[in-house]
Amino acid sequence: METIKNYLEAMFASMPNTVEVRKAKAELLQMMEDKYNELIESGQSENTAVGTVISEFGNLDELAEDLGLAKEVEETRTKESEVPRRNIGMDEAKSFIENRRKKALFLAVGVFLCIISVTCPILFGVYFEGISVLMMFGCIALGVGFIVYSSYVDSAYKYFKTELCRVDMATAEYVKEKLRSFEPVRALCVTLGVILFIICWVPNIFLLRGSSFIAPALMFLFIGIGVLLIVYSTKILSGFELLLQLNDVNTISGTYVNQSLKPVRYKSKTAQTIVEVYWPVVTCAYLILSFVTFRWDLTWIIWLVAGILHRAVVINCRADEL
Repeated sequence: METIKNYLEAMFASMPNTVEVRKAKAELLQMMEDKYNELIESGQSENTAVGTVISEFGNLDELAEDLGLAKEVEETRTKESEVPRRNIGMDEAKSFIENRRKKALFLAVGVFLCIISVTCPILFGVYFEGISVLMMFGCIALGVGFIVYSSYVDSAYKYFKTELCRVDMATAEYVKEKLRSFEPVRALCVTLGVILFIICWVPNIFLLRGSSFIAPALMFLFIGIGVLLIVYSTKILSGFELLLQLNDVNTISGTYVNQSLKPVRYKSKTAQTIVEVYWPVVTCAYLILSFVTFRWDLTWIIWLVAGILHRAVVINCRADEL
């Protein structure tokens, strides 16, 4: 019977998600179930019963008139012929999720290396100024290399964003189950990341007088680990959300996904750019101000102010309907 339900979902996947269509789908499912049970009771095998039901009720074009969906079916067929959607199967979704994990790891490590690169001159600049600078740029180069490589890890799946795609019900359920199992991991990563951001200034209180070069180095290490955890978990999450946003929410297949996962829209391209560069700009401002003033014990306040302002910036940049 599960085979019949899956077949029915595939039949209606591209149909508009309206009350009439949902009602007709429920009626057809009931007819298919009745026929299936009738065949089983008459002594037919399960495979034979499924085949008979599909052959009798499996053509939506033939049933459209009886179901009162002639107009909807015609419009759907025309739309599909003009703008076809690529079907994403289970194996393809699994492969994409695995590649997204690798992408997230390379990206997170790359950002981490760029952040902690400044600890080289902080720790060794007094004794080995030239070498410490070389170490810093080497760390940055390695970090940038990881970031650049991460952009190619899942390049084979760029059509997810450039083409119209669709996942079937079984694939959508698999992705949602993986997302549910990942949520505790993401929550832990974000929580630890935020804790590290909050306590990153603590070394400046206890170590600044005796070992001023160690305190800022530890602060950058805390920040780097915090950013690594958040970037890693967020990038993996975006992979699940991307798969669950492929289906057209105006069709029956749109009911397979989490309706709350809608693409974020901004008021303008400028507003989107502001949101995307917000934290990189804050980081640059923090580093510049800290190196110019050498008041590492005070400049950490920039992170608190930026965190408070971030929500206001996002709200004002997003489109009104969101």
